[in-house]
Amino acid sequence: MDVPDRRIALVVNPSSGGGRAARLLPRVESVLHDRLRGSQLDVHRSEGYDHARRLCASAVAEGATDLLVMGGDGMAHLGINACAGTSTRLGVLPAGTGNDFVRGAKMPRTVTLATDAVVAGSTRTIDVSRVSGADLSSQWVGSVVSTGYDARVNQHTNTARLRLGALDYARVAITELARFSPLPYRIEVDGQPRELEAMIVAVANAGWFGGGMNICPAADVHDGELDVCIVHPLSRRMLAALLPTVFAGQHVRHPKVEVLRAKVVRVDGEGLLGMADGETLGDAPITVECAPGVLQVLSV
Repeated sequence: MDVPDRRIALVVNPSSGGGRAARLLPRVESVLHDRLRGSQLDVHRSEGYDHARRLCASAVAEGATDLLVMGGDGMAHLGINACAGTSTRLGVLPAGTGNDFVRGAKMPRTVTLATDAVVAGSTRTIDVSRVSGADLSSQWVGSVVSTGYDARVNQHTNTARLRLGALDYARVAITELARFSPLPYRIEVDGQPRELEAMIVAVANAGWFGGGMNICPAADVHDGELDVCIVHPLSRRMLAALLPTVFAGQHVRHPKVEVLRAKVVRVDGEGLLGMADGETLGDAPITVECAPGVLQVLSV
């Protein structure tokens, strides 16, 4: 297939998935070179997160028609922030342990299928979240902005010395549960203020996080709205029983779980840490706004 007008940049995190990305890269390169013979393909191996960020931003600034990121949700986050609001199309080759963004955005969930989608060149336009706060510049988020218990678990999972892949989140969740109490929140949902105590306040564009937990099962990246999941105070025993049901999205049936929809959500409160796409956002306050149709993704 000759496609002379495509300039493709592929940015790879070789360590994603315990080295899985590095092992799969030669085959991906071979397929793309063979099936897109008229296109320009530049492959970049990142040497760390900041290096990957610079590579993604440079590719878009230099006129790439397609930016492909290969790795986990952290790489997807960098790709989203490079491509959102531009004409560059984003392809995600999911080689990490969680791959929550591609799951929630209904993009191909294997490297082989994602590579096929890149070759086909079919494009969808999706929503993302625009997130800002007291100590961070505005950035784009693909999946879930979390605070409270879930954010602490996410942060501690990222810094754990023992890495068990998809089991990390569940293991750390059990440990964190023993010392966690409900936190005071001040939130605004489409301008309507509320003060409450909660275990979790999660604001979702695409509804998956934590390596396969479906915190907002009705979230849709094409509907122009955010989904909000509030887990009100409950006992540690009840929370421990609730956690496994999140993987199937069944937790929303629990009487202590509230689900809302909004276009803009502001989250504030003492001791609240924001996490998104597996990365630390910083301390509250955090404002999350739906940005409809600002990202083009290579997807069937």
